[in-house]
Amino acid sequence: MPSDHLSPQIPLRAVFMRGGTSRALFFRAEDLPEAGLTRDSMILAAMGSPDPNKRQLDGMGAGTSSTSKIAIIAKSSRDDADIDYTFGQVSIDAPVISYKGNCGNISSAVGPYAVEEGLVNTTGDQAIVRIHNTNTGKIIVARFALQNGLPKLDGDFALDGVAGTGAPIALSFLEPGGSSTGKTLPTGKASELLETDGFGAIEVSLIDVSNPIACVRASDLGLTGRESPAGITASDGLLDRIETLRISAAVRMGICSREEAQTSVRNLPQIAIVSPPTNDDSANINIVVRMISTGQAHASSPITGGMCLAATMRLTGSVAHQIARHNSVTDQPLTIAHPSGTLVLDADITGTTADDFTVNSVTVFRSARRLMQGEVMIPRHRITGDA
Repeated sequence: MPSDHLSPQIPLRAVFMRGGTSRALFFRAEDLPEAGLTRDSMILAAMGSPDPNKRQLDGMGAGTSSTSKIAIIAKSSRDDADIDYTFGQVSIDAPVISYKGNCGNISSAVGPYAVEEGLVNTTGDQAIVRIHNTNTGKIIVARFALQNGLPKLDGDFALDGVAGTGAPIALSFLEPGGSSTGKTLPTGKASELLETDGFGAIEVSLIDVSNPIACVRASDLGLTGRESPAGITASDGLLDRIETLRISAAVRMGICSREEAQTSVRNLPQIAIVSPPTNDDSANINIVVRMISTGQAHASSPITGGMCLAATMRLTGSVAHQIARHNSVTDQPLTIAHPSGTLVLDADITGTTADDFTVNSVTVFRSARRLMQGEVMIPRHRITGDA
């Protein structure tokens, strides 16, 4: 294409990655302007946002919260990490990118991306990549197999929601408590009553592990907990009412002001609508969840939301602990059932009450793959500030 500065579009190096059950555009930090309006306007244009029709047809997004994501990668300036990773949740219908919180699914693609880009040195048949997530200030350790110096792809690991099988990626989130609020229990309580415009006073558990969630019983929302995402979406006014719960929870947890929750911080906390397993469920299932993120009913469970829910199940008195089916051995992995299958997590917890509850780490297994590489085209007229 023409290299003249008057060309109507600017080519921007990017890689399109699947991480777990999400997809994102990956950028090298060195290819982008510094954080600010110019950078965000370029990212919004690349993704096709804002789109009032919520389809993102003019960009790389796909009109869902799990496919409207970006990652910015650089070599880390920290001694305890190899990579700095900034996650961005791109609003579909508004000119907003939220950098509060992280995405566990996209985190799983960061290690393989870093190896493929030559940002980390690896030897042998396994990579260990220490990732500093700049959104939360937390360290994530990714472990995955290598083949001829590159991430191994083939394997027998099956991930619910993703076709076929692949090689597993183990992600250990170290000391993930207080990722957004500075406290594992932002209000110091295992559960409490929360006033909402949509449901009145409702019992919730407000927990911040990897990402904050507001955990609520399905029955308290007038649901069975077995509804499909499409069914939740089609229920007249239900998502709007759930949004009032999220806004109230964001304010109570100290994530942001009410105005910010209504405008610029629309992805936190995630809402975990939980119900108990029944005799029809597999014996290994501990809890059933329907997750709401960025105003949409998730087809699966976001990793960070699932990690937080797993920790919540270990907290005596929490909504999740009250209704979960508990293992006879307390250090066994926890299995969360969601609309697309199950999510298995291993939570290393010290203490079980609000007074001594500490989350040492949470480990989850994902897979990831580079889908496309090259340049994404940015319409020059969409860029705000200096191009």
